[in-house]
Amino acid sequence: MDYGKGDGTEQTGGGDATGIYAAARITYSGSVAGDGGTGNVTSSDVNWTPPPCWYAPYLGAKDFKKKMSKDIESQMNAPGMGGHAGAALSELQRHYEDEYGWTDTPGYKDYNVDKDGEGMFWAAVENPNEPDLLKRSSCNDLPFWVDNGEAPPPQYEEAITPEILAALAYQHMQLPDTEVSLAPEGTTKVNLPTWAWLDKAVFDEVQATAAINVPGFALQATTTAKPVSLKLEPGTADAETYPASGECTINDDGSIGEPYAKGKADRTPPCGIKYLRSSGNGTYNLQATITWEIAWTGTGGAGGDLPDGTFGSDQAVTVQEIQAINR
Repeated sequence: MDYGKGDGTEQTGGGDATGIYAAARITYSGSVAGDGGTGNVTSSDVNWTPPPCWYAPYLGAKDFKKKMSKDIESQMNAPGMGGHAGAALSELQRHYEDEYGWTDTPGYKDYNVDKDGEGMFWAAVENPNEPDLLKRSSCNDLPFWVDNGEAPPPQYEEAITPEILAALAYQHMQLPDTEVSLAPEGTTKVNLPTWAWLDKAVFDEVQATAAINVPGFALQATTTAKPVSLKLEPGTADAETYPASGECTINDDGSIGEPYAKGKADRTPPCGIKYLRSSGNGTYNLQATITWEIAWTGTGGAGGDLPDGTFGSDQAVTVQEIQAINR
């Protein structure tokens, strides 16, 4: 039985002329994926995952009573509803109507309607982007009351916080699909150093914000991704990278690498590749992966770091043999 689950996460909680509010929904802004989809950031920490579910403001007391009492009544009247299931429903009804409670979970008198407008019942919300059903449905406590301006009871560890919002902003963040500048561009020669660089103008920090805002309760967090390095993977073992690690760090001016210019042909590029074999009739798939340093700030001065994120893009490179000229 699924009681009082909060709704999805892509719109603000809406109110009508009577002041009835739906479940609080999270809004996303800034550099985020469209239609509530997952962004393109890959966490460098394979053990880090966004929250699969959380608890958030759901309904005021009168609206909660209307919904919950109707749900309980329809379940009780369902065919074959007896035994343990019927007893559980009776306990649930007593919990919200007759102050029946247990350790750390006090009961309510008539769904707290005498406190309507002074707080909200909170309920579980599933992360729609979490593929694991068990994780997504792991916030399975009954809806609970929170007074306006008060923190949820401490046993509800998954109650929405700026840190949870920051992690959700991370999950939805969309990093720019930046193409690395190459010289020679597109087609290069065997044993000829190819210079690679990114200008600061196309390579700057991005931000994503997640917010929740209902009467008596508002939180937000902004997650910022700052580019710190570029890793080049040539697409073949027959190549050398500059530097040898393939990891080009950021310059003081926020750029990476150095643009090629006339007169630099005999120099080793600070960031680049040298292919040692022709790509024949095909191309090599050069992968350029940018590492982004992720941090967040939120309501009440909260803040911290999140695992670095990476995002890579592929570029086709043609490598030709240098033709010898016979005289």
